[in-house]
Amino acid sequence: MSEAPATPIVASESGWQRFWRDRAAVWSGGFLILVALICFLSPLIAPYDYKAQDLAHSAMAPSSTHWLGTDLLGRDVLSRLMQGGMISLFVGLIATTVALLVGICYGVLAAEVGGRAEDFMMRGVDVVSTLPLTLIVILCTVVFGQNMPMIFLAVGGVSWLTMARIIRNQTRELRGSQFVQAAEALGQSRLGIFRRHYLPNLAGTIAVCATLTVPGVMLLEAFVSFLGLGVKAPMTSWGLMIKEGADIMEECPWLLISPSVVFALTLLSLNFLGDGLRDAFDPRSSRK
Repeated sequence: MSEAPATPIVASESGWQRFWRDRAAVWSGGFLILVALICFLSPLIAPYDYKAQDLAHSAMAPSSTHWLGTDLLGRDVLSRLMQGGMISLFVGLIATTVALLVGICYGVLAAEVGGRAEDFMMRGVDVVSTLPLTLIVILCTVVFGQNMPMIFLAVGGVSWLTMARIIRNQTRELRGSQFVQAAEALGQSRLGIFRRHYLPNLAGTIAVCATLTVPGVMLLEAFVSFLGLGVKAPMTSWGLMIKEGADIMEECPWLLISPSVVFALTLLSLNFLGDGLRDAFDPRSSRK
């Protein structure tokens, strides 16, 4: 009898291979890199000083000298858009880092202690989640002042709740795995287990959550700045520029259109990137 041909073994796709096949996520990542480079290099490449006022060119429509026009004080909108993007992205990154640190530590600790203490900790998260988080940020900026470090801490301090829930659930699953139980049997410390087993296996989840947290943080900062409680003039952010443009959008529509379009595209790209990372690194993903 002739032997049946052997079935070829097909190597499973890695997460990054699945990610690179998601064109929406890849293009979104490229767009975000481009925006970040332009914004963070704005002190070097901006055509004008974002604080420079020229009342002779007040509220000037887009032209060859001012591509996106000027505001009521004659300041170049393109230069301010770059500077505002640097502040908005910086707030998003720093606040997200704060949210990740708090959420990871809280979620892992809750899963490690277990029992009633875990239930009590997660019920505390549920209670805090019912509070109006935007109002908490506004109260923090009013009580402690409108300064950049306070905005970072306030926005990041209310954005860790979802991360804590996700990390706690993932850690509980990992704690029951064989390799973690083997490490415990060998007498490895809890800190060593966290560093060698939990953290590497949570890296994909953390990356996805971070990507999906940044747009929410940026939107929260924009809302606070829209209310006039964010960054102070002459410093600017996309949220503050949108507020200023909305006040006079009938007379000077370019002051509202430019920051709104860039802000919307950035948030959309962050969401596409987050969705792509989630689909690529989710072990239960059924994509082929």
